[in-house]
Amino acid sequence: MIENRGLTDTHLDVLKEIGNIGLGNAATALATMVNKKIDMAVPQSRFLSLEEVMELVGGLEEVVCCVNLRLDGDVPGQILFLFNLESTYNLVDMLMGMEKGTTNIMDEMGESVVKEVGNVLTGSFVSAIGTMTGLNMIPTVPMFAIDMLGAVLSASLVAGGYVEEHILMIETLLFEDNEQIKGHFFLITEQHALNTLFNSLGLSI
Repeated sequence: MIENRGLTDTHLDVLKEIGNIGLGNAATALATMVNKKIDMAVPQSRFLSLEEVMELVGGLEEVVCCVNLRLDGDVPGQILFLFNLESTYNLVDMLMGMEKGTTNIMDEMGESVVKEVGNVLTGSFVSAIGTMTGLNMIPTVPMFAIDMLGAVLSASLVAGGYVEEHILMIETLLFEDNEQIKGHFFLITEQHALNTLFNSLGLSI
């Protein structure tokens, strides 16, 4: 793992707590949406290099489903929420009340479900950060894509004009009964934005 950009365990614990709050809000929203209990957890949060992100998710050519949005305001950046294809299909089955293994292709209905989940999850993270920090954060309309991981990450880095990427990974787990689905939330930003974020919480880097 790369150095955490000068961050201590305290900084990372704060990021994990933000993730937990965001996921708690998202779990409530999803449970209301599908009328069933959905639990979520954040096992870890850390900064990764681009190469480590590739390895974590499955490699350059791993096909992923991605909900992507740009953040404007005090903490500009890009947010990505990624699931691999198997997790995506399982997610659709879970939320549509179907037996695991039913979904094996991403049709219009499945895409709509995943996009809405991505909207709820990313929106909850942004709201949690804004509430805890008081910062002005303006998310754009989320976009949905199915593509190879390399293409997804490259497009986000180019769109943001990032030279020295700072990729925060917050691992997310969704539970329903005995079923578990893993996703990855990524915030790609730059050092000045991180400084703004932590200064608002009374922490310096």
